[in-house]
Amino acid sequence: MATNARAAICRGNSEPFAIEDVELAELRPDELRVKIIACGVCHTDMAVRDQQLPVPMPVVLGHEGAGIVEEVGSDVTSAKVGDRVVMSFNSCGHCPSCDIDAPTYCYNFFPENWSGGRPDGSATLLQKGEKMNANFFGQSSFATHAIAHDRNVVKVPDSAKDLPLERLAPIGCGLMTGAGAVLNSMKVRKGLPIAVVGVGTVGMAAIMAAKIAGADPIIAVDMNDSRLELAKELGATHAFNAKDDAMGQIKELVPQGLGYAFDTTGINKVIEDLFGLLAPMGIVGMVGASDPSHMLKFNEAEFMGGGRRVMGILGGDSDLKHFLPKLIEYHLNGQFPFDKLIGYFPFEEINEAIESSENGTVVKPVLRIAEEA
Repeated sequence: MATNARAAICRGNSEPFAIEDVELAELRPDELRVKIIACGVCHTDMAVRDQQLPVPMPVVLGHEGAGIVEEVGSDVTSAKVGDRVVMSFNSCGHCPSCDIDAPTYCYNFFPENWSGGRPDGSATLLQKGEKMNANFFGQSSFATHAIAHDRNVVKVPDSAKDLPLERLAPIGCGLMTGAGAVLNSMKVRKGLPIAVVGVGTVGMAAIMAAKIAGADPIIAVDMNDSRLELAKELGATHAFNAKDDAMGQIKELVPQGLGYAFDTTGINKVIEDLFGLLAPMGIVGMVGASDPSHMLKFNEAEFMGGGRRVMGILGGDSDLKHFLPKLIEYHLNGQFPFDKLIGYFPFEEINEAIESSENGTVVKPVLRIAEEA
């Protein structure tokens, strides 16, 4: 039996998101129905809106959902009815990457997350009886209810029973990506320098994780002075405005070179400049979305001779079932104070929330969709 819901529908960047009536399809054995309490707004949602990613439209987006499980399929083991859960990306569970607990590099990532439906083409969401593109990151949480999957749902640990779901919602994408890039992907070592370029949600999470890892110095680079001040509050030891020859200031600060550089901008000139600042065996990690036509150029001798690495990173190399609870524990211990990034908006103000993210007034907008009772 279909479940009625309300969802914010994206029809591209020529018109605002519109909240409309929809229906959830019947659950498959490995699926859950979740009442959404809150959902973070992420840059990836905007990339789809602007048709930078090949997701079909119109579509229900939202991929940082948190809520309460209302129904589970017969094969679900990750949560039960009544559990508080956070959601992230989906994966197939049986490809070579999933076999080694590397689901962010799932061979079937596109059909599981970006195809607009289930991998077999069937709909998880309907409008007036017709298929609506959804199942975005295996959830589509810009809605009052969502269908999720056994592999992309994580039960909130009992230790965090007093943390509101509206605070935990954004942990499943941007925060996970930035922190995971530092702790899982680049495996930042204590005492080595790191520069983080672009301190939105992902960059701020990387700053906090670099402090957890013991990196030193921790350098934040951005064009927004207020964000640079917040980065210093969260763990950056130095903050340079990109308009003031930040690369030159980094070189002066760490003449021996950077152990790690993390780029969230996707700007090829920035990435190339960071590569030029690496110490031997230094790593540039990159997560920023860039135009498919853009190319990177590096000096071959420097690339090979110093054992330098350029690393593409998806989702912070996160194994959801282990890493998300770890991040929650860091938060409970005061080491990952991501709540300082959040600004809350009613669901009905989704367009205002998006605007606040794009104009830089809020680092991480979170939509309040329902009361947690």
